[in-house]
Amino acid sequence: MTPNLEQYAARYPRAGEVAVSLVTFGLAVFGSSLTTPDSDQPTRMWPAVLLAGIACLALLRHRTHPRTAVAVSAVCTMITSALGYLLTPLLLAPVMAALYWLAALTDRKTTRVYASATTALLVVTAVIADPVDHPLVLRTIGPAFWLLVPVAGGTASRLRRAYVGAIQARAEHAERTREEEARHRVSEERMRIARELHDVVAHHLALANAQAGTAAHLARTNPEQTQKILSDLAATTASALREMKATVSLLRQADDPDTSLEPSPGLARLPELTSACESAGLKVTVTTEGEPRPLSPGVDLTAFRIVQEALTNVSKHAAAAAAHVRLSYSYNQLTIAVTDDGTSKAPTTPPPGKGFGLIGMRERAQSIGGDLQAGHRPEGGFEVTTSLPLHSYDTEPEEATTP
Repeated sequence: MTPNLEQYAARYPRAGEVAVSLVTFGLAVFGSSLTTPDSDQPTRMWPAVLLAGIACLALLRHRTHPRTAVAVSAVCTMITSALGYLLTPLLLAPVMAALYWLAALTDRKTTRVYASATTALLVVTAVIADPVDHPLVLRTIGPAFWLLVPVAGGTASRLRRAYVGAIQARAEHAERTREEEARHRVSEERMRIARELHDVVAHHLALANAQAGTAAHLARTNPEQTQKILSDLAATTASALREMKATVSLLRQADDPDTSLEPSPGLARLPELTSACESAGLKVTVTTEGEPRPLSPGVDLTAFRIVQEALTNVSKHAAAAAAHVRLSYSYNQLTIAVTDDGTSKAPTTPPPGKGFGLIGMRERAQSIGGDLQAGHRPEGGFEVTTSLPLHSYDTEPEEATTP
């Protein structure tokens, strides 16, 4: 059946069923009238017409009851052949149509069982009741061939519909996946920019606040130290503005002429970071264990941001006089530990729901395949420890350069 006919039949199913039944009825009646000069065929037509009518009436239900349609049409055709009518392809039209719809509408196992039983039944009848006494080969191969043709056609139609349905399902799934992926990427981008803004704003404002407080305290007693702190304060605010501009540039279009690319911060800027912390009154020491190894840009940025945020937490939430940063290099891993001296009982982390420092550090570590732990030490103070791979397995694109 051509695609156009299938579409018409799908649009008008009742009209299609009636048309199929009328066509097969006409073919069966015409086939029952065919004779040969040397055949001993019945002269009365009404038995063949009656049986063809019953078979074609069963075809009207081939969509809802395909097995019943095959069984009824096969029995009617067998009786017609047993009465002595010549078994031609025209006489087989009702059962051929029923087999086509059976193969098109049911599964492979059902089609194989019913097709085999129908073929065996009609071939045996043709061998026993052939009115022309054809050779045995013709009496067996002929009916079997004509019955297998509609089975092959119906199977091909079923497979084609399944293939088209699978393509449509894959297309719908791809469309849904594309939309979900787009939403996921937007959410990741928002989280990434939020982390950058938090790190830049929290760190520099905390340092600026501490520097301003120290300068105000020493303004009268130590003017020279105050001048140095104010110079450091200017450098801190300039650095904050520079990093804020770079972070906000992430929101610009790629072809914006005002957007520039510059290397992202890394552990090479630790001396600058510790110097800024010392100007705010926090003495920071850095020790390195093992042979320093090159880091991928993503790991380098993550390591720097974690150290930066950990020191910011010490400045903001603990009245600590000193902090220690330990960098430990192994064959394929970098371990960073940031501890404070624990001179204050004030917590180094804000109450739950009041800050995002630890959350951001943990998200950064996990984004490149690392982990992070934070908590109070038994001997006092607070410690943030993170283990990072030297080369991230899923480096975010922005970690190589900062717009």
